[in-house]
Amino acid sequence: MTVKRIIVAGLSATSLVFATALTSAAGQYGPGASDTEVKIGNTMPYSGPASAYGIIGKTEAAYFTMINEQGGINGRKVNFISRDDGYSPPKTVELVRKMVEQDQVLFLFSTLGTPTNTAIHSYLNDNKVPQLFVATGADQWNDPEHFPWTMGLIPSYGTEAHIYARYILKHLANAKIAVLYQNDDFGKDYLNGLRDGLGEKAANMIVATQSYETTDPTVDSQVVALQGSGADVLLTVAIPKFAAQAIRKVYDIGWKPTHFLTSVSNSVGTVMKSAGPEKGVGIISAAFAKDPTDPQWQGAPEYKEWLAFMKKYNASANLGDVQGAIGYTYAQTMIAVLKACSNNLTRENVMKQAASLHDVAMPMLLPGVTLSTSATDFAPIKQMQLERFDGTTWMLFGEVMSASGS
Repeated sequence: MTVKRIIVAGLSATSLVFATALTSAAGQYGPGASDTEVKIGNTMPYSGPASAYGIIGKTEAAYFTMINEQGGINGRKVNFISRDDGYSPPKTVELVRKMVEQDQVLFLFSTLGTPTNTAIHSYLNDNKVPQLFVATGADQWNDPEHFPWTMGLIPSYGTEAHIYARYILKHLANAKIAVLYQNDDFGKDYLNGLRDGLGEKAANMIVATQSYETTDPTVDSQVVALQGSGADVLLTVAIPKFAAQAIRKVYDIGWKPTHFLTSVSNSVGTVMKSAGPEKGVGIISAAFAKDPTDPQWQGAPEYKEWLAFMKKYNASANLGDVQGAIGYTYAQTMIAVLKACSNNLTRENVMKQAASLHDVAMPMLLPGVTLSTSATDFAPIKQMQLERFDGTTWMLFGEVMSASGS
């Protein structure tokens, strides 16, 4: 080889190394990601029957605004596109298609609702678009074998129902159980989880069920029918609007069952206040996040930090609504994943990092509740603790539990 050829070869090698370094510095990107931004899509029921959950989307947007003011994630600003689907699956499909095909978002994040997420589940997986940390606890989100682009966040409805079943079997062994549930996968997951948790005793213990549609004006007639069954235990599986109606009706007709209320509808600031706090005294629910109305947290640094954030960036929010703490946790989890992605912001790497969480503790999660995922486990939070409403706040009791045990 001549000196000239050696020099040229050396220059070519140097150029290749330099070009590789530039590519690495610039990053690897999927749609919606660049050197300057990460585009994230979201649907939320800011209107319609489930509008009480809108605080989640508003809190997430506020958190991303704060992050952007602080310089973004790895120098990139979060472009959070959040649109109102009214808890209507056809509207969700329309909005999500637009975000994927026109807005070119990198992924969908915290889309709320079981029926709405079910409507976009196959579309997003077929197109290999991450459907990350969906804001619903339906059991179907933990199925990485068949739906590798979808991941939940909150405890599954089946897990929560199992925890109630364990309590009933231990403390209410002769219970006659009635169930009020929403007539979709959200409601049916709880009902099926309760049956599974009760095991062979379910057939005798569950004496009545009544379903409702989200288009129903009230659930009053269903509650009266359930009372007529002679049940002395009631599980209410409802979104906030109907949960408040059920609490109110149970009290007004003088029915005094041991009442279990699903965690997705136990907000003090919305559901319990709307029902009438005195009407919910004694109701049992479950929690995975710190309730802002619980005095035991209000002196803690993490609560004070959350409160300062809410007052500055989400000032119109109801500070008594635990969904504000949950939305905060959703956003923090998403930011942690984006940080882990570094300069590799492809859809594949976003899913890889989301599936690589190991005992991650978030400030507003209960002590003992952490996030863990793997390539075969898409259920980040698996623990909850029982709580009882005292007319002012939810009082935690017992140990932190999972579906299988403490």
